[in-house]
Amino acid sequence: MNLKINELNKSKTPIVKIDKHLERFRGKVLFPKKLKKANEILARVGLPKLSNK
Repeated sequence: MNLKINELNKSKTPIVKIDKHLERFRGKVLFPKKLKKANEILARVGLPKLSNK
């Protein structure tokens, strides 16, 4: 068991456990005013350009 924990600690991939109760929020807008404002800002400014370095 200790070997497995050490392997997980050295791993570059994060281990995330997702709570099943969060499924009730799928498809719902939780903060409509903030979403509207963010969409307005993105429409005006746009997304940043990605550079390949």
